[in-house]
Amino acid sequence: MNSKQLSKRLQWIADSIIKYAPKPTRLADIGSDHAYLPSYLAQGNYIEFAIAGEVVKGPYQSAIQEVNQHQLNDRIDVRLGDGYDVIHFEDKINTVSICGMGGGLIVDILTRGQQTGHQPKLLALQPNVGEKIVRQWLKDHHYQIIDEYIIEEKGHFYEMIIAQSNPNTKITISDKELMFGPFLLQERNDTFIEKWRNELEKMKYILTSLQLSKKGDHTKELEVKQTIKAIEEVIS
Repeated sequence: MNSKQLSKRLQWIADSIIKYAPKPTRLADIGSDHAYLPSYLAQGNYIEFAIAGEVVKGPYQSAIQEVNQHQLNDRIDVRLGDGYDVIHFEDKINTVSICGMGGGLIVDILTRGQQTGHQPKLLALQPNVGEKIVRQWLKDHHYQIIDEYIIEEKGHFYEMIIAQSNPNTKITISDKELMFGPFLLQERNDTFIEKWRNELEKMKYILTSLQLSKKGDHTKELEVKQTIKAIEEVIS
């Protein structure tokens, strides 16, 4: 992968930013790694300005090399810092992408950012796990999910979520949609079904282990049974 040939995940995120982001687009890519996403968007003239934020020095140096290689220094600023710490109000960022992290970490970054007054118009998110808690955060903080996608890469399933700030509107989303994703649930494509069949097998294994345990955790057992029922209803 490079900034001219993105992974399937990053390509979908890039296409969604092109489609949905406010114009002119001013992007902060948090956890930018090699800065492939902002570099791709800048080379295509899809963004006016971008911050490639990275908290680890190795990827930070890689991002600098990528930006220098394509002579994009006038439009991409690579910054070393944690989460939204790399964003300044004078940057006028209206779009934020956070990809390749756990849902809990994404929520932590979003929460700390909002506490400092940052409310980007568009969020492009790709949690590796914990998609439900990301959707819950979006609901609680007045972000409307406007698109989703799921892909499988090397045996792992990845969900992408695009959300738009809607501060004056109460966001309505059901528990089932929080778990499965409103757009993914509606489409129920083959990848979606495969993911949840795999999850169903895992849940059944966990239930059997709980039932065989001498300690017994009835609360956990009930929770797992409810999850199994929800999955079976969706994929049947």
